[in-house]
Order: sequence, then structure tokens, then C-alpha cells
Amino acid sequence: MTSSLPAAVKPLTADLRERARGLSWLLFDVDGVLTDGRLIYGPEGETLKRFDVRDGLGLKLAQRYGLRVGVLSGRSSPALDRRSKELGLDEHLVGRSDKGRTLDEFLDRHRISASEVAYVGDDLIDLPVLQRCGLSFAPSDAVDDVRKRVHRVLSRPGGHGAAREMVELILRARGDWSSVLESFTG
Repeated sequence: MTSSLPAAVKPLTADLRERARGLSWLLFDVDGVLTDGRLIYGPEGETLKRFDVRDGLGLKLAQRYGLRVGVLSGRSSPALDRRSKELGLDEHLVGRSDKGRTLDEFLDRHRISASEVAYVGDDLIDLPVLQRCGLSFAPSDAVDDVRKRVHRVLSRPGGHGAAREMVELILRARGDWSSVLESFTG
């Protein structure tokens, strides 16, 4: 039986396992993480985004196994609004260019500490969140200064399974992955 994780993925460290067990929330940047970062403008000037269906299943699996899931994006768009609603995300923080302040508001509202949050981001605007969260990730195509400052660089690029890879790593680290597989295989 094969996993969707590439063979080159590094083994889980004790630190990653411990940090993953303390999580209650997963937050995702959108452009460059849940999408490939390209913006496509339609004939009416609308912004089109392409999302990976496997990432969507990953977010739903995280919720199924007790984690709350949300997006934290500097941009807003009807496409993102629709995708968030379709997935039933627990938090939808969009149009927030000051991500550090937004994280503070989020933590206060939910009465949690930053150590209970995992975040994945790809660019400099994400650093104020990445540097404070309990577990931080970057897609393989994130900018160098982000990749150097996260707990784990994923093997997949943004918009092409990076979010799914992050969820799988966390669920494996928490000891939930065999239950995930059993739920599909019986």
C-alpha cells in the first residue's frame, strides 16, 4: 500500500511529534499554499484560483480527527469564499495584510496559545505567524527566507499537495494515520 507522501519525505522527529500532539488548529495561507500563487483574471475582471482537490480532502480529514481548520490570507476573493464554505472551514480570515495582528486577534478570540496552532505559508508576509506558531511549514517552492525559518519544509509545492502533505504529517505524528486509512479500507 502506498502513501501520497513522496518517498523523499524526512522521517518524523520527536520534536515534530510532540508539537503535533499539542495542536488544536491548522491555519493555511492561500495564494502560494492552497493555490500555486498565480492569479488569473476572468473577462469580467474576477480573480480565478485553482485549488487541489486532495488538499481539500486533507483539510476535511484534519477536521474529522479533531483539528479545527482555517485560512489566513492577505487577499480576499469570491473563489476563496466559495472554497472555504464548500469545505466547511472553521475560520475564514481574509483580506488581512497584517497577519501578525490577525493571529493575535485569532488567539484572543479562541482563547488559545500560539503553540496550539500549525501554520503553512510561503512568503515574507507569513513570517510573523510562522515564527510564533507551535508548528510551522513551508511548501517546497516558498521563498528562501521562509524555508529557512520553519520547522519543516514540505516536499510538495504550493497548490500541488503541500497542504495535504502537511495534514498527513500531522496526523501521522499524532498517531491518527492508521485510523484514517482504516476508515477508507475497512
